[in-house]
Amino acid sequence: MNGKRLGVNVDHVATIRQARGTAYPDPVFAALLAERIGAHQITVHLREDRRHIQDRDLRILKDVVQVDLNLEMAATDEMVDIAVNTKPQRVTLVPEKREELTTEGGLDVAGQASRLKADVARLKSAGIVVSMFIEPDVCQVDACVDVGADAVEFHTGRYCDARDPAERSRHLDSLRHCAEYAARRKLAVAAGHGLDLSNVAAVAAIDAVEELNIGHSIIARAILLGLEDAVAEMLDALSGAGVSGGNAP
Repeated sequence: MNGKRLGVNVDHVATIRQARGTAYPDPVFAALLAERIGAHQITVHLREDRRHIQDRDLRILKDVVQVDLNLEMAATDEMVDIAVNTKPQRVTLVPEKREELTTEGGLDVAGQASRLKADVARLKSAGIVVSMFIEPDVCQVDACVDVGADAVEFHTGRYCDARDPAERSRHLDSLRHCAEYAARRKLAVAAGHGLDLSNVAAVAAIDAVEELNIGHSIIARAILLGLEDAVAEMLDALSGAGVSGGNAP
C-alpha cells in the first residue's frame, strides 16, 4: 500500500455532549463531516463506563458511515457481544482502566494470550478485522500473531510525550523497527495516540505504517477552525507520505 489512511476518532465530540447531558454535539454528525472531507476511517472507543461514546452512537454510525468503522474496546464479554452484534469493519482491542483519563499504554497481549485468542476467534468468525493496540515491542507483535490478530496499532504516546530530542528519536526508532517487524510478520500496521500536527509527519513517514488514528488533536483544532478544516489540515500533514483512499485489511 502506497498511501496513508487517516482514521478520525470522534470520541471527544461525545465528551462535550456528555459534559452537559445534551443531545449535541452529535459524534455521528461529526463522523459524517470527517468522512465528507476525506477521512478514510471513523474510530470510536466504547468504554465500559460510557464516558463519551454511547451504544446508540455505535449503532447509528454502523448504519450511516460509508468508510470503515473502527471500534476500540476492552476485551470483555460485554464488548465482544456488542461488537459481534454490531459488526464494525474493525475492532481494536485496547487496555482499559476506569480511573484513567485516556488509554495509558498498550495491551499486554503476551500476558493474556489464551483469553485473547478466544476473543479474536469469535470476532473474526463474525467477519470483523481484529487489531491490537500495543506498545512498540517485538514480543507483543509475536503474541499478536499467535492469537490470530490481523493488525496492530502501535501506541505512539511515549514518542509524542518525549521532550528530549534524543529520547524522542529513540522512541521513533523503536516505532520504526517494530512497524517493519510487524509488516514482515504479515500484520497490517497502524499507529496512534497523542499525534498532532507537530509530530505526525515522522510517524507517517515510516513506510510500514499504513494508517494513523487521530482524535483529540483534531477535535481540539476543530473548536477553533471547524471540523472540516481540522480534518483537511491533518490530511495535508500526511500528504508527504501519500494519502490514499484504499482500504487496509
